[in-house]
Amino acid sequence: MTTETAPAGRITLPGGEMLAWSDLPKERLTDGGPLAALVARIVPPGTRVLLAGPHDPALLDRLAHAEVTCLLRSHPDAVALAQRAARVVVGGPAGLSGDDTYDVVIAAAGLDPIESVEGTRLGWDGVLARLVAAVRPGGTLLLRLDNPLGLHRLVATSPWYVARDDAAWVIGGVLDAAHPANRDQLRQRLTDSGLRPSACWAAYPGGATATALLDADQLDHGADRGLFDAVLHGACAGAFAPATVLQDPARLAVDALHAGRAADLAPAWLLLAHRPGGPTDSPAEGDLPVALVQTGSSGQPGIGVLEVRDGPSGWRWGHVATAGTTAPSASREAAYRDPAALTGPVPAGRLLHTLLLDAALRRDLATLRRLLHGYAGWLADQADADGRLAGAAALASADNMVVDGERFAVLDPSWRATDRLPGDVVLARGLWRFAAALLTGGYAHPWSSTLDVAGLTVVLGGLAGHDLDRATVAEAVQAEAAITASLHGLDAEHHTALADELQAVEPTDPPVGAHSYQQLREAWLRQREEISRLAALTRWTDELLTSRERALRRAEAKIGLLSGSISYRVGRLAITPARLAKRGARAAKRRARAALAPKQLVAEQLVAEQEEQQ
Repeated sequence: MTTETAPAGRITLPGGEMLAWSDLPKERLTDGGPLAALVARIVPPGTRVLLAGPHDPALLDRLAHAEVTCLLRSHPDAVALAQRAARVVVGGPAGLSGDDTYDVVIAAAGLDPIESVEGTRLGWDGVLARLVAAVRPGGTLLLRLDNPLGLHRLVATSPWYVARDDAAWVIGGVLDAAHPANRDQLRQRLTDSGLRPSACWAAYPGGATATALLDADQLDHGADRGLFDAVLHGACAGAFAPATVLQDPARLAVDALHAGRAADLAPAWLLLAHRPGGPTDSPAEGDLPVALVQTGSSGQPGIGVLEVRDGPSGWRWGHVATAGTTAPSASREAAYRDPAALTGPVPAGRLLHTLLLDAALRRDLATLRRLLHGYAGWLADQADADGRLAGAAALASADNMVVDGERFAVLDPSWRATDRLPGDVVLARGLWRFAAALLTGGYAHPWSSTLDVAGLTVVLGGLAGHDLDRATVAEAVQAEAAITASLHGLDAEHHTALADELQAVEPTDPPVGAHSYQQLREAWLRQREEISRLAALTRWTDELLTSRERALRRAEAKIGLLSGSISYRVGRLAITPARLAKRGARAAKRRARAALAPKQLVAEQLVAEQEEQQ
């Protein structure tokens, strides 16, 4: 029996609803993040949409141009979303009418949180069959599948199978044959259900709160794209920063990218499928983005969602502005983000930071010298007559530069400096950031292990053909602190604390970001090595002082021994009168000189007068 209740008669209760349970995500992104931007693109105005499962309420706000029906299992969630949707069905897929079809069905939270435990269980395939039946001919299904071998599980300190909390209502693993375990199995299930799979996006760093959606096919062959490198590193470093992990997720994601496995290690996938029988060119099959990236993570200011689309002239930047977007920067004192700069092509090439790390690991000084010379030369070309840089060039560091052969370019030009900065300070800042990442990350490199971060920055400057000194490096660190404080909106007190913290960075420190057991162990090994070196130096110094002290004691003993012998005493008796006579002769000589001094002075005066008369 169907019953309708308030508010406004929008909630339908066909039975099986969960009255004391909520599935709405605790962590939410601004305006729904990349998922909302993608959904807004694949849903044309005026279409009928079925939003199956719990989604961020901001997603409903982005679908205000469509007629949205929500399918939920939680009654509290239905009450929370009823004002945003045209209709809410509570109780799981069993509440769907066989006559209702939709242009777009979205299950971006997966299929498990759709099915109610209070009703008849259909299983994964049964829920999929109900949703496929709700897609009209020519309609679209957007479905999320979590990866049982995703990066989030590989870096987790606790295995997935020990979860006991409420969030682990349904735990799927690779041994669960009822669930597809990879993209190929998901495509096969969709094909068997009568749909035609098309685009697929890898969701990083997690399925529920993905801050980056990357085209999986492009990701499989995108090892030479600096964009993917930078996006994966930024997404994983920001999401796992407050957590404790087994190993650095950003490093693992970038390594998977260059091995062609970044899509396979994605925590989740979003796959788009179409039901045959509609128009040849479905609205959802149009110009789909290659990448959607949420800004504003890790405390940085948000400017909405960055979009990358593929066109006849290559990849191009785009910007999805939203009503909830925060200010371009919390403070424009030193730096800010300008979304208007994201209108041009995305430069091709590999990320300079990755190339430098690779060359350092291989001890390839020739490649390091070539890359650093090119980087310094590019900065010099961007400088004005006074040798200063402004705009995006003033913030061009190795993690935002791409290299394509001999060509260097800024990847994301939206990061801009407020004032012009000296060219040597800009170069020193970029080299210092790389040196800090190299040393604190524990990477092997061809230089002395006793170098500190500032010292390595000076060495890198020499490889780049510039004679940097520690004073310039200190000025660059102050500039880095000012830029970071401006972008994060820090006050003067926190700005000063940040500057002191950056100045105090040591090679034995763990890297900034997630607390990785692997990197913490490496930091501990570096600290132990440094302590061992200092202990060895202390022992050597102690042994040197001990040997000198022993030699001094031997000399004193020998002197004492000689001073007590008969020959020494007889010698002293013979030498003593001679010493006394010598002293007397010296005293007499001094007295004679003193007596002759006045006479000699008079004689010299007489000689001088005679010379004047002549």
